[in-house]
Amino acid sequence: MDLTALIPSFGNLAFTLIAFIIALTIIVAIHEYGHYIIGRLSGIKADVFSIGIGPVLAKKTDKHGTQWQIAAFPVGGYVKFRGDANAASAGVDEGAMAGLSDEERRHTMHGAPLWARAATVAAGPIFNFVLSALIFFAMAFHTGIATDPLTVEEVAPVSGLEALEPGDQILSIAGEETPSLDEFDGFVSRLPNESPVEYVVLRGGQEVTVEALHPFPPYVRSVTPQSAASDAGIREGDLILTVDGEPVSTFGDLRAIVGEGDGAALTLGIERDGEAISVDLTPRRVDLPLPEGGFETRWLIGIGGGLVFEPETRAPSFGEAVSTGVGQVGYIISSSLSGLWHMITGAISSCNLRGPIGIAETSGAAASQGLDSFIWFIAVLSTAVGLLNLFPIPVLDGGHLVFHAYEAVAGKPPSDRAMRVLLAVGLALILSIMVLGVTNDLFCP
Repeated sequence: MDLTALIPSFGNLAFTLIAFIIALTIIVAIHEYGHYIIGRLSGIKADVFSIGIGPVLAKKTDKHGTQWQIAAFPVGGYVKFRGDANAASAGVDEGAMAGLSDEERRHTMHGAPLWARAATVAAGPIFNFVLSALIFFAMAFHTGIATDPLTVEEVAPVSGLEALEPGDQILSIAGEETPSLDEFDGFVSRLPNESPVEYVVLRGGQEVTVEALHPFPPYVRSVTPQSAASDAGIREGDLILTVDGEPVSTFGDLRAIVGEGDGAALTLGIERDGEAISVDLTPRRVDLPLPEGGFETRWLIGIGGGLVFEPETRAPSFGEAVSTGVGQVGYIISSSLSGLWHMITGAISSCNLRGPIGIAETSGAAASQGLDSFIWFIAVLSTAVGLLNLFPIPVLDGGHLVFHAYEAVAGKPPSDRAMRVLLAVGLALILSIMVLGVTNDLFCP
């Protein structure tokens, strides 16, 4: 056996693991820092702030008495507050609490007022949501917002677009006057399914008529990680010319062929960097969230399309960027909860739930597509981690918040015996979810 043949596989595995560790470390650090800083501001002292678990590799104690450390296994982290029996705040260290004055007990997790404990627990998931919103907020400034009138800023490097130039203002396409960008999607759907089409542009103060590709050809703007297209090696910037030898002119044509094929294998003829290549792939059934709620099951190959040229953009206003950031987080939360409910009811496949292997593979695939894609993935995963931690399951932050709510109503925390039983049940649930996720990673397509 030629061992050198394994080098690319090991390289891909290393890249995937590094991307996963970086993403997870950022998300965990933000989550735990939320617990730490709100706890400190609430008067609760922390003994340990750890990134990673297991043997300690490096540590330093700050002026507040908190030991900041990096541990050997970068698969999590924790904050151990004063008075905690363990890193999960799942019990009281009676030895440490014994003999403390009332003032000293106030600075422990279990001696602090209920509001301080609840705020400290809730801060972790909230900081995950804030991280995601800030990333989406920054992305809005990075990508900008297309401006009216529609003007070409950059032309995609594919054949059939040579007649368009940066700075061209698009006046009409295929004889139809170009509307405002708010109405552009409906306008494109009315264009003939053919390519090339006629453009009338304003260039240098003069109207010029040129022929170029349909504005929405089968041009690959993005590739979904862990999709049929990703596995087949399709790249951003590819132009799909044929499907099973038949020419396709628009992205709508490609979508229709894939959807009507009922999962049949396809051969795509692609133009890449001026060369013609052929790619074989098999579409996959995917459950997609609908804007009005619910899910739609479709056959997809996992590519995203878009205009074949980049329109000129403007920087969004602060309010537009905030709305984008918060709106994206809200959409991820609502679609995740909807997906979970539909899996529980059997409306969609449980294969939509992925475990650590699938998440690691997706992080590697996102990183391989560039920094923007990887940062976007971190934002999505951060929201997912925050949401998961709010589930009312003992051992998770949401479970602790349920205990605090019980204490607020009953005037006392649950008994030690009840806590032990509930924590055992919670741990069993989490392990079951992890087993299901890993099983899906290994056996689901």
